[in-house]
Amino acid sequence: MSTTTEHAGRPVSQARPAEQPYVYQQQALVEPDWRRYPGWADVTEEQWRDVQWQRAHCVKNAAQLRQVMGDLLTDAFYADLERDQAERATMSMLLPPQMLNTMVPDRSWPSAAQQAPAAGEEFTAAFYADPVRRYMLPVFSDRRTDWPSHPYATRDSLHEHDMWVAEGLTHRYPTKVLAELLPTCPQYCGHCTRMDLVGNSTPQVTKLKMAGRPTDRHEAILDYLRRTPTVRDVVVSGGDVANMPWKNLESFLDRLLQIDTIRDVRLASKALMGLPQHWLVPETLDGVHRVASTARERGVGLALHTHVNAAQSVTPLVAEASRALLSAGLRDVRNQGVLMRGVNDSAEALLDLCFAMADEASITPYYFYMCDMIPFAEHWRVSLEHAQHLQHSIMGYLPGFATPRIVCDVPFVGKRWVHQVDHYDTERGISYWRKNYRTSIETEDVDVASTEYVYYDPIDTLLEAGQAWWRAHGSPERTHQEATAAAQVSHAASVSQRDG
Repeated sequence: MSTTTEHAGRPVSQARPAEQPYVYQQQALVEPDWRRYPGWADVTEEQWRDVQWQRAHCVKNAAQLRQVMGDLLTDAFYADLERDQAERATMSMLLPPQMLNTMVPDRSWPSAAQQAPAAGEEFTAAFYADPVRRYMLPVFSDRRTDWPSHPYATRDSLHEHDMWVAEGLTHRYPTKVLAELLPTCPQYCGHCTRMDLVGNSTPQVTKLKMAGRPTDRHEAILDYLRRTPTVRDVVVSGGDVANMPWKNLESFLDRLLQIDTIRDVRLASKALMGLPQHWLVPETLDGVHRVASTARERGVGLALHTHVNAAQSVTPLVAEASRALLSAGLRDVRNQGVLMRGVNDSAEALLDLCFAMADEASITPYYFYMCDMIPFAEHWRVSLEHAQHLQHSIMGYLPGFATPRIVCDVPFVGKRWVHQVDHYDTERGISYWRKNYRTSIETEDVDVASTEYVYYDPIDTLLEAGQAWWRAHGSPERTHQEATAAAQVSHAASVSQRDG
């Protein structure tokens, strides 16, 4: 029921707000009780907040997971995990306790001492379904058996190594570079786009190794930036800068900030979410304050970019670390998540995550990338059409500055908003993109304004006609150019038929 009143001579509706597809409710953050896991039943809060305790108790294999979880998980789950590690995993296991503790955080589960005999099967079912588990602790049964990898999946799907202008320095955009200072992280994500370089080798992937000494590599990176005044923006990444001794990172940043042409520096660290204890160490915060003060004096924007994919990962410790970094002088803390099936591929999941970050942790939602075309990632990837739908669905709820852009990182192109596609063969899941600049490996004879670049949907999301086409044309032995040419012929025919 609604009524009206007069205001300035005009009727004003007194109706209650209309129901919305998504209902916003501010939620208080909760740190899950780690003592619900049998292996941590006696861990104190002081130990939990200690970064060295966290690093020393990372879970690296199924046996260590069993020590923590005990009979909460069934033997079948551990076997599923071990098979994935042997046959599919492109990243080795590395889970800080903080990260593992956010899986199945529901406080309705009884403590370890109160577990009923049947709780193993019930908890295992919840563990299988958990969004953080699905991307941080993949198991064999998660992976697709029809198309476990896209026919054109590659270890370095974005060709970052091809664009190295110095070891570890990717010059992909006209004014921006990516500096990979180290090849390790505090935690390893199953969908990592740098799975060919980062972390330990797995039975499926023998990792590449940096050849030069770190000090020599870092100096070569700085030397290139000194000689290239067109670069103004540096992403300092890896790996994860949280794995770099602070004194070494601060030394690099101090020298980077001495380059007059650098105007923006972004530190990349998923550890803000996976190991917030690192960023709460007083000595580290003191160092951040020193670097931030230097950046501010020189007019350089210094920010930290993190990687959070699920609302339950935003805990009070994460919020505490984020706000401590802002208090130390960072301009912003921003989130660059990855859009993944079974993790955050609904408007509700994305909005819950964005509000948790913005409301409670002062983290600005920034990007959600479509998952890259690396091996054994098809069960995570979504179609471009679904990503476009999600971008539309989340508009209007968040402030404009905190509304994330969903982007497709197109090989040889870079990040493009999902609605910037030039044309899109939805039957075969092939999208075509254009750009307006050259990468460091494209010469002046490349007409970037007319060149089309290609991205592929996961095949299992296509209708049967599209899947049948890929079964006939999508063998890994067939070249990318052949498949693209065939799809372009089909596109031209459909355009001609449409326009005719």
